[in-house]
Amino acid sequence: MSLATPAPASAIASRSFRFYLGAIVLGTLAIQMQNVAIAWQVFRLTKDEGANAALALGAIGLAEVIPFVSAVLFAGHVADTNNRRRIAIGALVAMTALGLFLFLPEHLTERWAQLTVIYGVIILGGLARSFLTTARQAIIAEILPREQIPSGVRWRNTLFELACVLGPGLAGLMVWLGEKNELSHPENVPYTAMTICFAGSLGLTIALRTTQTLQTRTPEPIFVSLRQGIDFMLSQRIMLGAFTMDLFAVLLGGAVALLPIFADMLGAGAFGFGMLRAASSVGAVLMSLYLIIRPPLNHAGRSLYGSFAVFGLSTIGFALSIALASALGLSLHAAFIFSFIFLFLAGAADAVNVIIRQTILQTSVPPEMMGRVSAVTAVFIGCSNELGMAESGLAARLMGTVNSVVFGGLATFGVMGLTHWRFPELWRLRKVGQEPVR
Repeated sequence: MSLATPAPASAIASRSFRFYLGAIVLGTLAIQMQNVAIAWQVFRLTKDEGANAALALGAIGLAEVIPFVSAVLFAGHVADTNNRRRIAIGALVAMTALGLFLFLPEHLTERWAQLTVIYGVIILGGLARSFLTTARQAIIAEILPREQIPSGVRWRNTLFELACVLGPGLAGLMVWLGEKNELSHPENVPYTAMTICFAGSLGLTIALRTTQTLQTRTPEPIFVSLRQGIDFMLSQRIMLGAFTMDLFAVLLGGAVALLPIFADMLGAGAFGFGMLRAASSVGAVLMSLYLIIRPPLNHAGRSLYGSFAVFGLSTIGFALSIALASALGLSLHAAFIFSFIFLFLAGAADAVNVIIRQTILQTSVPPEMMGRVSAVTAVFIGCSNELGMAESGLAARLMGTVNSVVFGGLATFGVMGLTHWRFPELWRLRKVGQEPVR
């Protein structure tokens, strides 16, 4: 009589993994609150300049992506040759300290000086985030055994998205309360909460302990090391295709940078802006929870394409929400509800492709190379998100706010077609981590 093989322990049973998740939740809350408060503050300072407000909002992404992308490959090399926990601690210390400078504009009278401080914090924060991203992405393999990593990825993504739900809504509520109490700088309320969350994330990162060390034992010269990470990424066609499709779809189809303008068009104010920022993450966290309890996707490639199609259609629907409500004879309140629903659907679709891409990454890359390969994928993600904000601001300046978002949603389908032409094996991918059927 043979004994059944016991099921592997759940990733959540690990004390250090729970500390890791807690650090991610608090750190993400801090970053989300910072992003929302900064966007609203920049919009408040520039909205009198008309169309230039869109450029100012788009410049937020540009100010972050340039230092992030410039440093992230080097940060990946550092993560593969040094203690990843200590790197994350150092990055969180820097981000906590930088956050304190956001209280400085309260004491400045000139608008240009206030904006200089804000953009300066964004630039240096992007540099610190490059080290935090690669270290925390790679350290999961030092906390969990390999068979628990897919479960760990789903837990991490779900709680990350949950923090992305709570952060913008809380920040919008705090700014609204600051305005209600007639504070001259209402953004200081979420900045205070941000500082507390960064400190909590730092404390949990200090407290976690890894079970193994998986850095490169014989580190190569930095340029050789970086080349190995890039070559590995280029050799994995399924991974490369998935991240390439996400890069261009989000780069062209994202509308996050323009949400303060849409919130103003909808008459929603700071709190409504926070709700719109949270809408996509509400969809993402619910989809992530569903994907945790359901069996693994049997047709991951088709699910990936389907998620991008829903993302593109939802982006177009969001852009046309006011026109849709007007055609139906409904008020701006209905248009706000339509906007929330379409952003919710876009977030749910995005969660599907995020989990597929991250599971491919975590199960395909040797642990000792995770920092470098994560850095390469971070270039894709950073360019799609932050550079996409700059593209949105420029496109809105040239085509108008609504037209630019409609164009971005339509462009998603062009990206899908080009990806399928260049990486046809991605469509045939079945279970994540397995080779496609030939």
